Amino acid sequence: MTLWAIPSSLDISSWRILFSYEAHFWLNGYVNKQNCRIWSEANPQVYVETPLHPEKLTVWRALWAGGIIGPYFFKNDEGHKVTVNGDRYRAMITNFFIPELNNHDAQELWFQQDGATCHTARATIDLLRNTFGDRLISRFGPVNWRPGSCDLTPLDYFLWGYVKSLVYADKPQTLDHLEDNIRRVIADIRPKMLEKVIENWTSRLDYIRASLGSHMP
Repeated sequence: MTLWAIPSSLDISSWRILFSYEAHFWLNGYVNKQNCRIWSEANPQVYVETPLHPEKLTVWRALWAGGIIGPYFFKNDEGHKVTVNGDRYRAMITNFFIPELNNHDAQELWFQQDGATCHTARATIDLLRNTFGDRLISRFGPVNWRPGSCDLTPLDYFLWGYVKSLVYADKPQTLDHLEDNIRRVIADIRPKMLEKVIENWTSRLDYIRASLGSHMP
C-alpha cells in the first residue's frame, strides 16, 4: 500500500485540514463481509441472507479540528435517495458545503478529498480551487492525495465506524429514521473528541514518516 504524508516543506498544520468523504449506510445494517470473521474448529456452515438491492443512504461530511460540516444526504429533486456523480457532487459543494463553510472560522483551511472520479473531474477541481486556491489536497490538485491511502483519514479510521456503531442501535425500519439517527449521532460528537482524533492523525503521520511508509500495525 502506498501511504501519503504531508511534505514537510508545505508546513500544513493538521488542525487546519478539512477531511471529506462519502459513505453508504444500508437500512438493513449491512457490513462488508470482508470485515467479519467466524472462528470455529469445524466449518460452521453459516450464511447470511441480504437483499439483492438493499435500501441505503449516501452521506457526505467533512471533519476538522474545529468541528464537522454535514451530514449531507444525496437526494434528487423529488427527495429520493441517490448515489454520487460529478454533477451531484458539484451541486453539493455549491449549494451546501460552501455556504456551510462561510458559517465557520475557516480562513486558510485546507480541503482534502480522495481520488474518486466525481471528485476529480476538471469542473470539480476548478470549483474547489475557486474556493481554496492552492489549499487543495486531491488527485489532480495542487497537493496530490495518493491512491491507497484512504484509511489514513480521520473519517475512515474513526468517524464512519463510530457513527455506524450507534445508528443501528434502535433498529431503524425506514430511511428517514436512519437519517434522523445519523444526524443525531453526529450532532452529539463533542469538540474534545475531535481534538483527540486529530492528535491521533498526527501520530499516524509521525509513524509513517519514521517507517518510510510501511504498513501500520
